[in-house]
Amino acid sequence: MPRFSVIVPVHNVQGYLHACLDSVLGQSYRDLEVIAVDDRSPDGCGAILDDYAARDERVRVLHLEENVGLGRARNAGMPHAAGDFLLFLDSDDTLTPGALRALADRLDETGDPDVLVFDYARTYWWGGTRRNVLAHVLAEAAGSTFTAAERPEILDLLMVVWNKVYRRDFVEREGFSFPPGYYEDTPWTFPVLLSAERIATLDRICLYYRQRRQGNILSTTSRKHFDVHEQYARVFRFVDARPALAHWRPFLHAKMGEHCLDILSKPDRLPPSDRAEFFRRTAEMFHAHRPPGARVPADLRVLEGSYAGYVLRRRATRTGRELQRRARQARAATAARAVRARSLPRLPLDPHLAVYSAFSHRGMLGDPAAVYRAARELAPHIRGVWVVADEERAAGLPPGTPYVLPGTPEYRRVTERATYFVNNVNWAGTLVKRPGSVHVHTHHGTPLKYAGADLLDKPGARLHFDVPQMLRRADRWDHSLVANRHSELVWERAFPCHFTSLRSGSPRNDVLVRGDEERARATRERLGIPEGDTVVLYAPTRRDYRRDGLVERIDLARFAADLGEGRTLVVRLHPTLADGPARGLGLSELHRRGVLVDATDEPEVQDVLLAADVLVTDYSSVMFDYALLDRPVVVHADDWDAFRASRGAYLDVTAEPPGHVTRSYRELAWLFASGAWADEESDRLRAAFRERFCEYDDGRAAERVVRAVMLGEPLPEPAGDPGLVPAQTAGRDLLTPS
Repeated sequence: MPRFSVIVPVHNVQGYLHACLDSVLGQSYRDLEVIAVDDRSPDGCGAILDDYAARDERVRVLHLEENVGLGRARNAGMPHAAGDFLLFLDSDDTLTPGALRALADRLDETGDPDVLVFDYARTYWWGGTRRNVLAHVLAEAAGSTFTAAERPEILDLLMVVWNKVYRRDFVEREGFSFPPGYYEDTPWTFPVLLSAERIATLDRICLYYRQRRQGNILSTTSRKHFDVHEQYARVFRFVDARPALAHWRPFLHAKMGEHCLDILSKPDRLPPSDRAEFFRRTAEMFHAHRPPGARVPADLRVLEGSYAGYVLRRRATRTGRELQRRARQARAATAARAVRARSLPRLPLDPHLAVYSAFSHRGMLGDPAAVYRAARELAPHIRGVWVVADEERAAGLPPGTPYVLPGTPEYRRVTERATYFVNNVNWAGTLVKRPGSVHVHTHHGTPLKYAGADLLDKPGARLHFDVPQMLRRADRWDHSLVANRHSELVWERAFPCHFTSLRSGSPRNDVLVRGDEERARATRERLGIPEGDTVVLYAPTRRDYRRDGLVERIDLARFAADLGEGRTLVVRLHPTLADGPARGLGLSELHRRGVLVDATDEPEVQDVLLAADVLVTDYSSVMFDYALLDRPVVVHADDWDAFRASRGAYLDVTAEPPGHVTRSYRELAWLFASGAWADEESDRLRAAFRERFCEYDDGRAAERVVRAVMLGEPLPEPAGDPGLVPAQTAGRDLLTPS
């Protein structure tokens, strides 16, 4: 008996079917069966299904004699299911890598609940990916099992069948089935969740919900959308037959009204000639099922009036939005005029005022933070003010730190009068550079990926960049900080602007050169890393050949398991991936279960680097920073050709790497299992890499910037080769098998 029965209804999706089935059959968790129901598909789906069944004994195909629709096709598959749990997968959607393993682990953890609700992300035909906006509901309910009455917010999630797995004997005992027609999920999901005695959640993206440009059933204009009324009537009949569920009627009544008005508001759902009838039938149903004494929410009161009143309200709403849009435009024009008026400020520059920002105003971080701290010590007469995005970011600043918020009068005052500007991201175009002001651009580190004007030859990378605007903003730079001659040459080529390269080293990396062991121990303790464990840090970068930048290169659960006892896998995502769907694709869930440590939210990456014994990365510039510690680096370059073609690279990191290079997961796993990750060849490669790229870093970079830029002293020359900082394991190879 398999653990999962994956039921896939199939109709007219031959272009998507291979991806759907491959996403299931290619799962690392293999205890499953696929029941594919060919709903009399007019295209080549039937033949595709038969081919899969011939190649994989886990696939069973049912060919229906007539087209019965999505719900009844699922019904046809259920009697053939032998698995402990049912999972309904639409044939144009896909499971994410590792999804079934995560589901199986969560079912074991929660003792086989009636229903397990998991997360999903929408994937759009134009390349975008957007996570379920209510994912926090799943995270908040991640403890023990519960009922819908105990956590009613679970019913605020999208009421569809495919974001849940169902215990088969629970479904059979209750006799649940799908009705015909559109919106067949509605009379399934509400009864199922209201009946379930034990519900669990999994805060992990297990499914990609494909948003097709055309061919989506619910985006087809027809009268079939009237089916929603009968589907809700079925829900009300289910509740009426069970007095214990009567208290849910007000909630379901409001849900019905919201759902129907949402359908009516969509321009592609109903024929224009049928919209008035749809409204009248919705209003009649809303009145008929209104519980006695129930309060009608303000946004549903329109259903107590006429269709003409509804139309007038919609027009008024659109008019109001248009007026708001015009008001925003007017305010923006006024602000632009004010900026132009301020282009020749009357107040003189304040020679004792410096303004700092890092990572688009995220807080006191990176190189600007290191310069700020050095300035407080060496040039205390210069007042430093931070620009932070909002009050939430400001709350993370050290107590007493001066700050301003963008767009405020205080921001305008300090940026008009400041003499020094220090940033690792370009300032906004509205900031006018005055004669006599000094802009210091620190960058993010040593460049591996193409940047600036070099992106013009890489169309795949230009998706996220306005190169002309980038260069106009770079025209304000006076000093560009560099850590090596490679960086100096690259920045002067990529940004053909009027600045001077400052051979300072990277201020943020002073702490790495000094090797603060106490700071490293504090970080390991904060992250919950067992004492004595070897820390393997995995720090991947984004990919420019994907619109959302996310490409899963490694099965993290498998990697953590293959590392074995005495080793802790720590993962730190690229900052641009931190707020997207990446963490929902297993990282958060694996962190919660203690399989690995998610260090993405650690404010300073240098703390994480100090705590690590070995770095595994792909093409992240963090490899140049980590090299300062003189600890092993592994470059996992399984998509190097695609990365280089789409973004471009100034260095062939596979030919001149800081350590061993792996081209597949098998090679990566062998490298750690054999202990070769820290062999003599690794040392030799790292030594050559350090000689080239650690040229100016000697632990005094921040001091050098302050003395040269703010105090006007001659630029102190770097001391030369940085000292060697021992690894946390003190030379003991904990990854070599005994």
